[in-house]
Order: sequence, then C-alpha cells, then structure tokens
Amino acid sequence: MTVEPNAFRDTLSYFASGVCVVTAVADGGVPVGVTISAFSSLSLEPPLVLFCLGSETKNLGAFTGGAGFAVNILAEDQAEISERFASRNGDKFASVPCTASKSGCLLVTGCLASLECSVVTTHDGGDHVIVVGKVDRVRHTGEDRPLLRYRGNYFRVGDMI
Repeated sequence: MTVEPNAFRDTLSYFASGVCVVTAVADGGVPVGVTISAFSSLSLEPPLVLFCLGSETKNLGAFTGGAGFAVNILAEDQAEISERFASRNGDKFASVPCTASKSGCLLVTGCLASLECSVVTTHDGGDHVIVVGKVDRVRHTGEDRPLLRYRGNYFRVGDMI
C-alpha cells in the first residue's frame, strides 16, 4: 500500500510540536534563518541535537556546511516571528530583535531558549536533510510558555484543553 503525500502530511499534523527558528551565517557574513518544527534532542553525552530542513531550503549550505547554527525555541507570543522566518520574502531579520552569539549566529530576543551548536554531520532524509549539531552553549529564560504547532495552526499551552 502506498501512502499519499497529502494524507501523510495531514496525519503528521496531529503531532503537536514546538516551533523554532534556526539561524546561521551564509557566505559574506550574511545572517540567514528559517522556521522549523522538526527538532529533537539526540544525546546528553555528548550534548547533541538534530533538526531537519527541506532539500530545497534557501541557503541550505549555511546550515549544513557552515561552522554552526543556533536554535531559538519560540515563546507563545512569537507566532509572527515564526511566520516571518517561514516566508521566502524580504529581510527576515527586519524588526526582529536579535543579538549576536559567540558563533556569529543571531539569537532571537524573547525566545524561551536558544542553543548554539557546531555542525557534527548531516544525513540524507528523503526530501529533507538531517543536521546533527553539538551543543556548545545554552541559554533559557525559565519563563513563559512555548509556541506550538498542531493541525496547521498555532496554539498555546492550554488552548486545546
């Protein structure tokens, strides 16, 4: 039996996930970023995480072949930032407050947590690339709640109860 891509995507939408913006630095020192929902911890020793990007993602090489990346875990009031970084239009960093990390990647101000990572390896994952990174530095606020994605929409903790 073959699973239709739209049926597969619709079924996966029942898995609620946190929303993150991953940032990196492209050639010429240009900051790049993209919204992701496929993010996971991988190992405690050493501290490893992974995320997935579509093979056609603009500036893919900055995330897969660069020195590093930062994962910004968005807070419940940052849906607009998620939409901006999910878009293919304009300057994604315009009007988004950020600070530069030690690695040069931008950290989104007001996010729940951020992880600065070094690229360890990448793997082919069908129409996506799996990026594994070693966590070099972490920061978290200890406050607020996460932005969630469920069935193609944004939710806040408690919205679905």
